[in-house]
Amino acid sequence: MTLTLTPIAHGELCHGSRWTVDDIDVLADRVARVAMGQYRHIASILEGLNVPAPKGSKEHAADAISKMQVSKNGDPWQRDGWLFQIISWIAASHQLQTGSILRPPHIFKAHKGFDGIQLEVSADGNTVIAIVVFEDKATDDPRKTIREDVWPGIAQLEAGERVTELTHEATGLLEAQQHRFPGLNVDEAIDKVFWQEARRYRLSISTGSIHQKDADRARLFVDYDSMAAGDKLRRRAETMHFDDLRPWMSDFSARVITRLKELGNV
Repeated sequence: MTLTLTPIAHGELCHGSRWTVDDIDVLADRVARVAMGQYRHIASILEGLNVPAPKGSKEHAADAISKMQVSKNGDPWQRDGWLFQIISWIAASHQLQTGSILRPPHIFKAHKGFDGIQLEVSADGNTVIAIVVFEDKATDDPRKTIREDVWPGIAQLEAGERVTELTHEATGLLEAQQHRFPGLNVDEAIDKVFWQEARRYRLSISTGSIHQKDADRARLFVDYDSMAAGDKLRRRAETMHFDDLRPWMSDFSARVITRLKELGNV
């Protein structure tokens, strides 16, 4: 596996897992291929399929490498956030259950839409049970980021804002996967999925040394049950520990660039 996902629950507050990197070079390879647009290959590998690797090209590699560059003002937050989103997508792919539909990862650093979307379909393939909205945050101050950025975003969604964007995303995912669920009526499914209890959230965030213990980790997510009330299934909380986030991301992006050059024969 690219990542080890250790399940953890904080009572009725939330549930989720901690991510630990098994092999950083394997992770760099998979992030590099996603950055080159080869996410289908990585998804197949994570499903356990033995599939041949697609060919790279200098053009694909060069374009992906350009996206690894830090912005002109020297602030790496866009690059680091994008890398974290890809890692989050890989973690979600590890967790994917039969009947789940996971939106492809972003290929842009500064994408303004939802960080990720997942649909949960019933066992008979005829009903959409839930739409899961991702919040992926690579930050040096996780609690402040959750309080000032994530909670307001969830409050908006709970109040019915951005529902047209969710409808657009869910419709596109269902249409693209309708061959898997021939008995699913897309229009009926969309009508049903936007009841409040059908909306779920998956908050993934970087953490440092002060949040390694379970009790400290739980404090990060205080008020989650107020922001998204109801069953704990609505509140997923994923974390990835970094001793020092920015240097780790700098080293990791260099590994990804090295792999991109190999894949593209640059």
